[in-house]
Amino acid sequence: MIAYGRLVWIEGRPVLDPELAALIAAQQHEGGQGLAPDERAAWFVAIVDGRAVACGAWQPLPEPGMAELKRMYVRPAFRGRGIARQMIVAIEEEALAAGRPVIRLSTGASSPAAIALYQSSGYERLPGHGPAGLCFEKRLAALVQ
Repeated sequence: MIAYGRLVWIEGRPVLDPELAALIAAQQHEGGQGLAPDERAAWFVAIVDGRAVACGAWQPLPEPGMAELKRMYVRPAFRGRGIARQMIVAIEEEALAAGRPVIRLSTGASSPAAIALYQSSGYERLPGHGPAGLCFEKRLAALVQ
């Protein structure tokens, strides 16, 4: 378990965790991906005052040193508190520790808040993706010295 800030705890969870499942169901209800959680992914849940309020994961990609950030979600009542940014940092740290210094992610073009979050977190848009879906990448290797 990792403490981020005074009130937010981010901890790894197994793919079958019921609180993680509830967060993924809420994400799908809001129009998120309808895919089942991938067992290859490392899943994380943010806890505020004992309640699971956000989730995210990273999954290894076939290319050496690369991972995908996926399933970022924060319950609406907890948005705007920096929880998503803290989740990104936790996921990046875990992926980097696992030897995955390059992180990619995809998001919909109709998600301006998500796009702004990723860009302000250092992710750069990759060219060549259509208007319906955008792909971003961040190289974490520069963080290791």
